[in-house]
Amino acid sequence: MLADQISLFLDFDGTLVELAERPDAVVVTPSLTALLMQLEARLAGRVALVSGRSVAQLDQLIGPYAQSLTVVGSHGAEIRMAGKDISSGARPVALDEAEAAFREAFSGNANVVIEVKTLGVAAHYRLDPSVEPIAETLAQQLAAESGLYLQGGKMMVELRTDGHDKGSGIAALMASPRFADRRPVFLGDDVTDEPGFARCAELGGYGVLVGADRPTAAAYRLADVAAVHDWLAAL
Repeated sequence: MLADQISLFLDFDGTLVELAERPDAVVVTPSLTALLMQLEARLAGRVALVSGRSVAQLDQLIGPYAQSLTVVGSHGAEIRMAGKDISSGARPVALDEAEAAFREAFSGNANVVIEVKTLGVAAHYRLDPSVEPIAETLAQQLAAESGLYLQGGKMMVELRTDGHDKGSGIAALMASPRFADRRPVFLGDDVTDEPGFARCAELGGYGVLVGADRPTAAAYRLADVAAVHDWLAAL
């Protein structure tokens, strides 16, 4: 069966949970937690979350069960094998300076949400798309001055540490005994997931794009979060 042949990697926002107007407003239902637990058992632990969020953020959103999950956080900068400590780099001072610049630029706009991550900082403007040009210009300027990596996404800009992405995180897990010797399959919805799709293809697996069709390195597509849940349940 398919489940016996794969190692499964899952993006979080827009893939397992619906996108929300604010990053802290997403909902993890008991049924989703139960589904993840069933997948872990069926795939003998070959399941990992691969997210732009930090591991700490995912733990807070998912609850106590998250500690038993393997998680790639912060776009590949953090890796925690199930039940193990987090492996990550140090947070550079440049991220604190970028956070201060974002907060100053949007201090009068409550519809711009500044999200602070372990190894990144993002400005979300889903509630006020009119500020996109300002956010993009400021992020480009800060990236040029600081050497931080400018990460685009859905209705947001993010500055983060460089030298890693979701593809490198997946590759690191595929080199571990738990995930090795299977075809890597990665489900994701955003442009931030493209490195993961590409790396899975290089390793003999494939990506699954979630959402509307667009140019992508993914080989397959699912329509939405509900379709993802149905596909996972079928495993």
